[in-house]
Amino acid sequence: MNADEIVFVVDDDLSVLDSLTVLLETAGYRVVAYNSAKEFLSEPVGDNGCLILDLNMPEMNGLELQACLARSERILPVILVTGFAEVGTAVESMKLGAYDVLEKPYDDEQLLSVIADAMAKGRKERQKASVQRQAASRLSGLSERERQVLDLVVEGSASKVIAHELGISRRTVEIHRAKIMRKAEVQNTAELVRLAKESAAS
Repeated sequence: MNADEIVFVVDDDLSVLDSLTVLLETAGYRVVAYNSAKEFLSEPVGDNGCLILDLNMPEMNGLELQACLARSERILPVILVTGFAEVGTAVESMKLGAYDVLEKPYDDEQLLSVIADAMAKGRKERQKASVQRQAASRLSGLSERERQVLDLVVEGSASKVIAHELGISRRTVEIHRAKIMRKAEVQNTAELVRLAKESAAS
């Protein structure tokens, strides 16, 4: 586990918060606990970790908080905890991006295993998002014509085909390609195509 990762816990039951905090800290995790969904949303919480979220809470329940997180596009794997098995709830939670749904009472080892997996997933997603942001930044300075040329390069079109498609000379296409390579900071077409795909990845 990474030292800067945090397990966020949101539950309206203080005894649950206390017991989970002890369990997770004993397992070596940093823990930040919240007594309500609104308390969690009121603080500038980072995405470096995962969230254990109780379903049944007053004012704002777990699914409503999960929906808020989904709209904000934050990368914070959610483990939803419910006191009773409801297939509909689990399905809705998964659609909102939950990593897992656990039914109380759950086994401590099971919870720790799910947390470890959720943390690993979060690391991969944050890395992917970082790569995508860097790629998009490097391509953000392209002109409209350069973007058109790049799109055709990604499709595998040769310069002669691109020239015909855009109604410009092959020499002009080559000039555009050289400018694109320089702005993208790549050495060859393969690197350029990979960068463009990383930029466009969802």
